[in-house]
Amino acid sequence: MYEFVPKAQLRDVTLRDGLQLTGKLLDVDRKLQVARGLLKAGVPALEIGSMARGDLVPPMANTLEVIGELSAEELERCWVWVATPRHVEKAAAAGARNFQYCFSASDSHNEANIGRTTEASLAAMPDAVQISQSVGGQIELCIATSFTCPFEGQVPQERVLAIANDERATGTSDIVICDTLGQAVPAQVSSLVSRVAAESPARRIVFHGHDTWGLGVANTLAAITAGATMVDGSLGGLGGCPFAPGASGNTSSEDILFATRPDWFTPDTLAGMVEISEKLLAELGEPMRSKTVQGARSSQSGHSAGSTPAARAFEWVI
Repeated sequence: MYEFVPKAQLRDVTLRDGLQLTGKLLDVDRKLQVARGLLKAGVPALEIGSMARGDLVPPMANTLEVIGELSAEELERCWVWVATPRHVEKAAAAGARNFQYCFSASDSHNEANIGRTTEASLAAMPDAVQISQSVGGQIELCIATSFTCPFEGQVPQERVLAIANDERATGTSDIVICDTLGQAVPAQVSSLVSRVAAESPARRIVFHGHDTWGLGVANTLAAITAGATMVDGSLGGLGGCPFAPGASGNTSSEDILFATRPDWFTPDTLAGMVEISEKLLAELGEPMRSKTVQGARSSQSGHSAGSTPAARAFEWVI
């Protein structure tokens, strides 16, 4: 089997970024079923919810209940989106230990998404870090709109680097570079991730991409080559930011895995993930955007109706 080097871990964000634009609240048991199915399949990390207000982002309303039902062992592989120290405190009390502290590089998007300026979010970060450390947890510096903002346009790399180097982010385990709108191209991703790796404190680099313009997988591979060691994806390409006009689905987890081929990802694993993905998207009334899933279902591709299907020589065909 071909091996993609360098390697990166997948973090599946279906239960947070994937669900938040659908407007539909899945009950706790259904969320747990999805989370445990993915963990059992071998997905290294999950984003299981957000501390955003339920009246503003209804699909996240039962996040604390989901956290409370997961075991400590399961929670070691799960991340929760937070935007304030109080968010960290509440999630930690429920049992969470991995926190993604997120705000935008652009003030306009941060005001729309979180209700405060970027500076205000940065100013509160030391308290968020302290709370996470007090429970033995880890916290990420997550920079949304790292490439473009729906209100301000292009975001200068220097803006992102200034945040990455801000002393108030000291103590963060990772830095997440987000192509929130999916408007970046591989050269931009490679350039910014390379600069973050070379010009900011040493920590794990995570890339979060969207597939709005069809470059989700290409951008993810560019990020990995440039130094990212964790990348985000969502089942079937589900997702998008409700406060970012023009943003569509996340890069498909299945597509990222098919492109990178981690050791644990086999044709049988893909088949199991496709089953989870198809059932969930059908339940939500959402389209299947994953090209890998479409390809895996194409055993009769190229044959006329009623003809004998092609021999399934390609092991990834389901």
